[in-house]
Amino acid sequence: MTDTGSAGNSSIGAFGPDISSARLEAGDYAHVFDDLHPPLSRHEAFVESDRCYFCYDAPCMNACPTSIDIPLFIRQISAGNPVGAAKTILNENILGGMCARVCPTETLCEEVCVREVAEGKPVKIGHLQRYATDVLMAQGMHPFTRAPETGKHIAIVGAGPAGISAAHRLATYGHQVTIFEARPKGGGLNEYGIAAYKTVDDFAQRELEFVLKIGGIMIEYNQTLGQDISIDALKAGYDAVFLAMGLPGVNGLGLDGEDAPNVLDAVDYIANLRQAKDLSALPVGRNIVVIGGGMTAIDVAIQTKRLGAENVTVVYRRGQESMNASLYEQELAQIHGVTIRHWLQPDSLECNEDGTVHSVVFEYTENTDGRLSGIGEYLMLEADQVFKAIGQTFDPEPLRGSGIGLSKGRISVDGEGRTSVEGIWAGGDCVAGGKDLTVASVEDGKIAAESIHAALTQRPQAVEGFAEAVLSGGVHHSLARETPVKPANWLAGEQG
Repeated sequence: MTDTGSAGNSSIGAFGPDISSARLEAGDYAHVFDDLHPPLSRHEAFVESDRCYFCYDAPCMNACPTSIDIPLFIRQISAGNPVGAAKTILNENILGGMCARVCPTETLCEEVCVREVAEGKPVKIGHLQRYATDVLMAQGMHPFTRAPETGKHIAIVGAGPAGISAAHRLATYGHQVTIFEARPKGGGLNEYGIAAYKTVDDFAQRELEFVLKIGGIMIEYNQTLGQDISIDALKAGYDAVFLAMGLPGVNGLGLDGEDAPNVLDAVDYIANLRQAKDLSALPVGRNIVVIGGGMTAIDVAIQTKRLGAENVTVVYRRGQESMNASLYEQELAQIHGVTIRHWLQPDSLECNEDGTVHSVVFEYTENTDGRLSGIGEYLMLEADQVFKAIGQTFDPEPLRGSGIGLSKGRISVDGEGRTSVEGIWAGGDCVAGGKDLTVASVEDGKIAAESIHAALTQRPQAVEGFAEAVLSGGVHHSLARETPVKPANWLAGEQG
């Protein structure tokens, strides 16, 4: 074994891992997780909105998973109408405030901004979106009203982005919605999984309260699918079911010793950090190794560094270009003093006599003909804490016997979010092909809600050729007879 690290020192970890709370001065904790990007002032928003070209065929809009009319809302800001801008945003993305804070805009709307392509400096779309939504929320108003009650009741499992998005859209149509949430708070990853410096001042809960102002939505907390509720009970008690329970599990390393107390799931640590009332009480290692290359890996690395860790290293098995974390996020980590190592995969965990881990052995890797393989050379890194951030997993056990089909370990759905079981839809991270982004989950919830609404109201399907016949001035009698008549209150319901 070729050891280019600190292997061979039998004194490493002899007294156990160096993990301690209160690594910072007491006064430092008040600002350790201040807002990463302070909001724009009114003047700054005017100046930034003035940089937009208001493209007719806007590439930024096409790059937005929720299809927000970006040129329109920026024009509204420049015209001094931030509330109108917020309504434009929220009409497509009811969690537009959170997405403005956590969306990787550098790889979505801002990446394709004309000014980015031409000048390398895009319009700050995310900052402007936050400005507009913050102004509206500060006024305490809710821009939507409910349609008349339909008498339909939908069950949603999971109060994360997909579930909240679907619930709000269904409530606007006049349906009743009950959300069953496994945790004691709603918000999903927005509440439990986002870095503390990206969403300050309890914003996830404030945004949830804002969404619930539409009315017609009730959340039942501490209700876990497969334990407190079942698929059969939901099918029997509700007109439709939407599954949005996210990914509760975390992939393992498959190494001996990973059950050690200082080998942690990054997602769980971030959740505990986000809920901590006293940050100084959080245990933080002196030397930290994070295994993974996505946003969770970067988030836990930066946060532990801010909490006083001396050496934090993110280790990823492929090259920089393959990391799920954007280049911006990688640079942010490095600015905070985090080291990122590439082309290394975990080989083994070196343990103390008490079972705690003191070092991680990595094998160098290479990509040969599209396949990743080890090259037989190794590196050892000291670790007081090891964080696993190599992806989350779906738990299919609560669906056993339900008939709901799976694909690649997640729920299989069609383009409208329908599962293989009639009356049951699914969306968000729990479905096959999910992009593990808040904004993508919001869109899933919106699409499924529209499909559920259409199914529950039996919206008539378009008859092929009928519209063309009307426009040409003649309607064939057979087409007219086949066309269902919409109920008298259809238009009012749609406008709601």
